[in-house]
Amino acid sequence: MSPSTTDDEDSNAPRLLCGRSGYLLTVKPIHVGLVADPAAPTQMAHRIKDLDLPKGEDREFWDIEVVSEPFTTGSEDVHTAFARLGDQAHQHGWDLVIGLTELPLRDEDGRYLLIEADAQQRTAVLSLPALGGLRMHARTRHAVRALVRGMADPTSEDERRVQLPRLGGRSRLLAGMVLANRPWLLVPGLKSALVAALATGAVATINSTVWLLAGSLSWWRLMVATIASIALVIAWLVVDGELWDRPDDNSPEARERSRLYNISTLVTLTAGVLICYLALYVVNLVWALFVLDPSVMGGYLNASLGYGDLFVLAWFVASAATVGGGLGSGLESDEAIRAAAYSKREEQRRNRLGRQRT
Repeated sequence: MSPSTTDDEDSNAPRLLCGRSGYLLTVKPIHVGLVADPAAPTQMAHRIKDLDLPKGEDREFWDIEVVSEPFTTGSEDVHTAFARLGDQAHQHGWDLVIGLTELPLRDEDGRYLLIEADAQQRTAVLSLPALGGLRMHARTRHAVRALVRGMADPTSEDERRVQLPRLGGRSRLLAGMVLANRPWLLVPGLKSALVAALATGAVATINSTVWLLAGSLSWWRLMVATIASIALVIAWLVVDGELWDRPDDNSPEARERSRLYNISTLVTLTAGVLICYLALYVVNLVWALFVLDPSVMGGYLNASLGYGDLFVLAWFVASAATVGGGLGSGLESDEAIRAAAYSKREEQRRNRLGRQRT
């Protein structure tokens, strides 16, 4: 290496002022690699790339580089993830590496993990859904900062493994997985079904037979109709989108993984369909209040009706239109529906990793 090159590198290195002597000391920065699964983890990694360091430390000590790589593909085993992260660290010349994944991780005892770190290899993995799904940016930033600081300092007493509690840990993980699926994004994927349901509801609202049926149903029958209509749409989405995950083998770990994936998928779909159902109810109610007069309806049915009956009518029409309009139309976007399933995103990661290796 030529002297000029060395001088250039020294000039770019961070410097500290020594308090006693007044001399400037050149400090080599710690090169940190953030390897993130594609999509949401990669977005999160870029958001925390300008990581704030603890007070009193020079922020140039840490040089952070982000790489998008499906390093957890096909395995929830942390040792496999460590090996893949180690390859990335060797390839890029990092001093330490942290993996961000949206998959659940488990240890040898079957406990779900938030963090697993290896101080000797200077490698760590952070499971984002184990953070619970709320205040993700702040929690991820805090966790990564603690990991970098702990692995950079061999004398640090920070925990190398953080397990989720046995009581409530699985629920916290499921909540994080569901919020990672972003169920509100299902609405664009159900756009054509929602439009068909709105058209069905608009016609049904002015049908006298529908008036009679809505007025004759008790509240518990209306509730059953609501649950049944939502359940039918969810079942249709699962079957049509092939979202149900099946275990790769008959091992307890594979069965538990499939159960976790399927529960998160069902909860995500339920939340998305409920959003569509409530939107359908509100639109039908506004339409009924605009075009219908309770006194005219009552005269036609020989009954005393008020505006409160329009709320019941909109409720019944929303359930009927959800089934008639939703099931009778296709999906606007298969990708929006498939994004609700962890198993499908895992399949996409496998395909991407296969393309990269070929």
